[in-house]
Amino acid sequence: MSRADDLPHVPGRRLLLKGALAAGALAATPTVAEAATPAVPPKRAPYVNPLVRNRADPHIHRHTDGFYYFTATAPEYDRIILRRSRTLNGLATAAESVIWRKHATGVMGAHIWAPEIHRIGGKWYIYFASAPAESVWDIRIWVLENSHPNPFQGTWVEKGQLKTAWETFSLDATTFTHRGTRYLAWAQHEPNVGNNTAIWLSEMENPWTLRGPQVRLSTPEYDWECIGFKVNEGPSVIARNGRLFMSYSASATDANYCMGLLTVDADADLMDPANWSKSPVPVFTSNDTTRQYGPGHNSFTVAEDGRTDVLVYHARQYKEIDGDPLNDPNRHTRVQKLGWKPDGTPDFGVPVADTAPQEA
Repeated sequence: MSRADDLPHVPGRRLLLKGALAAGALAATPTVAEAATPAVPPKRAPYVNPLVRNRADPHIHRHTDGFYYFTATAPEYDRIILRRSRTLNGLATAAESVIWRKHATGVMGAHIWAPEIHRIGGKWYIYFASAPAESVWDIRIWVLENSHPNPFQGTWVEKGQLKTAWETFSLDATTFTHRGTRYLAWAQHEPNVGNNTAIWLSEMENPWTLRGPQVRLSTPEYDWECIGFKVNEGPSVIARNGRLFMSYSASATDANYCMGLLTVDADADLMDPANWSKSPVPVFTSNDTTRQYGPGHNSFTVAEDGRTDVLVYHARQYKEIDGDPLNDPNRHTRVQKLGWKPDGTPDFGVPVADTAPQEA
């Protein structure tokens, strides 16, 4: 989710078969009509999908050094990984480093989920969710910091838990700046409220500390947000066309998982929930035609041209899951172009079909 130090900026594999020309030299001499209408190679999807297999909750940050930095949830829920490449497609084969592992006991000892990497004030920060090894569902938000220019080097320092108003289930923190103010958006269970998680927003004092009030922007209310679990989670922000758009994910993490959208005018007070509007229908859902199921927990980045917005998300290639979906490792990272409608709102389209060969 490259944005203003974090928000993506508006300004921007495989090769086509090479044998056609050589084969043509062996064919009969073309007629004038044939020669006047050269064959046009079929247009290929610009990205290889799945981009990175067995990596859920993907986050891609395009940095000023020209690299794309990728992190995501590993299905073992035990570590934080990092890749980088000068191209999005290159992330598929980029070397993967483990930059942090869970603790054997105590805090940060289980359920290492949904890391995001951000560059703030000349340092690298990773936000992630974890629980104590002895109480694996007491999930909270934690922060790592690295002052080295290269996040693969230096030392990742544990800055501790990012404290919110309540000691309740909380996860999926993301940060962005708007008009000089840094914000944190995240998902959390509100005490005495009949849902699993809602989306919250707060200003930040520093990259690991909230400041001032914490406001609820969205809670599960529509049927499509309440299948399996009553969930709003995984917020991500992109600013375009005089507005800020916050996508989020809803329902259980099986084929019912889908994405919703919140919108606020760029001139409005972001901390006033009344200024945010919510789409009554999901904006990105499972698709039987392309055979992609449970798309969600997205981030945003920008293509190599520096102008084209790119949607980053995970999805499975099948609908049927044995047991708890959280134990199924096959949520794969995917990327595709993010379109824009004439009214200036994002056009998510449908999750694209596979372009990479299926693994056996």
